[in-house]
Amino acid sequence: MGHETMATATTKTTLVFTYGTLKRGFSNHVLMQDLIRSGDASFKGVYQTLEQYPLVCGPYRVPFLLNKPGSGHRVTGELYAVSPRGLSRLDELEGISRGHYVRQQIRLDTTEEEEGGDLKTTEPSSSCVVEAYYAHKSYEEELWERNRGRSFGAYTENEARGYVKRNDRPQHLSFLDHIRIFVSSPCD
Repeated sequence: MGHETMATATTKTTLVFTYGTLKRGFSNHVLMQDLIRSGDASFKGVYQTLEQYPLVCGPYRVPFLLNKPGSGHRVTGELYAVSPRGLSRLDELEGISRGHYVRQQIRLDTTEEEEGGDLKTTEPSSSCVVEAYYAHKSYEEELWERNRGRSFGAYTENEARGYVKRNDRPQHLSFLDHIRIFVSSPCD
């Protein structure tokens, strides 16, 4: 009996909405590919947020979703079902314990997915609640101001141009240092 409960606990997946470098074709997608190979993640389709959210770039063209519903655009991203093991690897990448990002709920429009999603329903308008990595509250407002209230609806090759991988950034500064420098520097 105890063994059975253990098995069900490990099969519980979390739906995670990715909007930036974890998407196919971007620099951190290798982690997602690893998780798919090990059975810890599966691609569910391309979806849009039900509400508008600001999606902005921070230092080194790193994308940040701001938890400010009603501002910005409806954001397009990829949805993955992730195992508990996969989720802890994503949390580690996103710096959850270090105050980089926070994983919170977001509502996606499931009326019509952009391409091949399998959450489709026949209802006239439907949505589902999943999780996403938002910018941490400690710098969210400043990041929004630094972007002068400008955001985009999808992180594409165009927005990613100039992205600098973590290992290629100055190593003596922390991620939060980079953000502090970015938000206090003049806009270009």
